[in-house]
Amino acid sequence: MPIARMYEEYSEAMYQFIYFLVGDEELAKDLTQETFVKAWKNHASFRRDASEKAWLTKIARNLVYDHFRRKKVLKFIPFLQEHEQIEVTYVPEKWLQAKDEHYRLYEALGKLPHHYREAIVLRKIEGFSIKESAEILGWNEAKVRNSLERGVKKLSELLGGDADA
Repeated sequence: MPIARMYEEYSEAMYQFIYFLVGDEELAKDLTQETFVKAWKNHASFRRDASEKAWLTKIARNLVYDHFRRKKVLKFIPFLQEHEQIEVTYVPEKWLQAKDEHYRLYEALGKLPHHYREAIVLRKIEGFSIKESAEILGWNEAKVRNSLERGVKKLSELLGGDADA
């Protein structure tokens, strides 16, 4: 398993995932680097039944939890991301409206219980399957489905929308 290839392919995704959870650029960079060091040291434990990205995400998630346990602060920061992808062709009003909508979304995500947030981030933002998400989180697939469904419902309520949407 060439770690250089994995780093090239997945480092940005791991950084974004970690940044979603910690909300601090420097800490996210440090934990991203630590993720790949740990992957390199533990490459023998990689089971081929999971994707490399799922395996790395699980390592990253565990490192984030370890960091917060050491700090005795197990809370997650709202999802404010400086490098949001916004169309450059927006006219100023639409750009401001989109920016406001993104901010409201990340602010609402930050208000969700962390188990709902993790399910939403892994499934809807990172694009992992239910099975992969369950493996990363150490949950069964039913818990992933339930947390995702309840999280989306709560998120919709926080955003003032229809809870059934």
